[in-house]
Amino acid sequence: MSTSLLYHAFGVRGYLCLRTEYLGGEVHFTVAHPDKELRCSACGSSHVIRKGGRRRRFRGLPIGGRPVWIVLEVPRLGCKVCGAVRQAGVGFAPHQHRYTKRFARYVLDLARCMTMWDVAQHLGVSWNLVKTILKQDLQRRFSRPRLRELRRIAIDEISIGRGHRYLTVVLDLGTGAVVFVGKGKGSEALDPFWRKVRWARAKIEAVALDMSQAYIRAVHDNLPEAVLVFDHFHVVKLMNDKLADLRRELQAEAEAQQKQVLKGTRWLLVKNAEHLNDEKDEAQRLQQALVLNAPLAAAYYLKEDLRQLWHQPDKREAGRFLDDWIARAQATGISQMCQMADTVSLHRDGLLAYYDVPISTGPLEGTNNKIKTLQRQAYGYRDEEFFKLRIFALHETRYELVG
Repeated sequence: MSTSLLYHAFGVRGYLCLRTEYLGGEVHFTVAHPDKELRCSACGSSHVIRKGGRRRRFRGLPIGGRPVWIVLEVPRLGCKVCGAVRQAGVGFAPHQHRYTKRFARYVLDLARCMTMWDVAQHLGVSWNLVKTILKQDLQRRFSRPRLRELRRIAIDEISIGRGHRYLTVVLDLGTGAVVFVGKGKGSEALDPFWRKVRWARAKIEAVALDMSQAYIRAVHDNLPEAVLVFDHFHVVKLMNDKLADLRRELQAEAEAQQKQVLKGTRWLLVKNAEHLNDEKDEAQRLQQALVLNAPLAAAYYLKEDLRQLWHQPDKREAGRFLDDWIARAQATGISQMCQMADTVSLHRDGLLAYYDVPISTGPLEGTNNKIKTLQRQAYGYRDEEFFKLRIFALHETRYELVG
């Protein structure tokens, strides 16, 4: 085999091909390093002398499904300049690994459209080797996310399994990339992130989050100048929970006829009116339940009105709308609606801040769904660091139909 083909096909440059052998279904290329190219791996000096060597094999790109090995007698060199006695560096292979750089790149290319198990089976290597190559690539690219350019972020937690296991995720709303993954939930999980933000001297202008007091306090303490924007998805979800509690309470106190009408209406109450299915008579069933129960009807229409808060022409009109909604909710005398009115009133500034900085945790909710898909496809992760690195790379993930 020519030296040129050895370089272009396998990425082995500056070595001489001595012979090619076919042993047990494998292809072995024995190469040698010319003496004039030898350099001290400590200082780079060419004034070295050989002091023995060690025979090593490196996994190369397969040929027609056959495994390929690059066999090299790695010389041990004594340097006349610095006095070090070390093995010569191997330019075509990563440090202290038994595969070539070209092979590692091929594994990464395959992993974009195949599972790690499939890649391992295709190449005839161990699953751990494929994981090692992927993990090293992820560490190189994502172990230190760049935080200096952060301006707008979203914060939320995600459940990752049984036993109340949570991760706290921070998303850069500008790029869509995850910039921090903390273990657990609450303000303590964010402490390492705040330290990194201070070191990077990032100037974060706005933060989208839910109405968790722990997160609110953490942002106020560490980003006093940032604008807090409470996500409308969590506000509507909280309203839906209050509505479901009210329906459950009313059903427990209702007579037999009313119980039959209220039965199965939980999802109709929390569903957006425009999404009701006419073929299943969902609108008619919902209307029957509202007619029979005045408190439920009042709460339902308050829920629908609250959704209009984020569709006002400007912040001033939104403020008037919100104040009117709070007054109407308190006037109903329904305990769940009064509680919701108090919560909305307490977080009024954060809700109206949407008109100053129109951001939400919506992109982060989508990322959380990808995290759950990532975990489900792998049937869980034993290596927590590897799992976090895969999360950092989610913004590069492409979901495509194959076939």
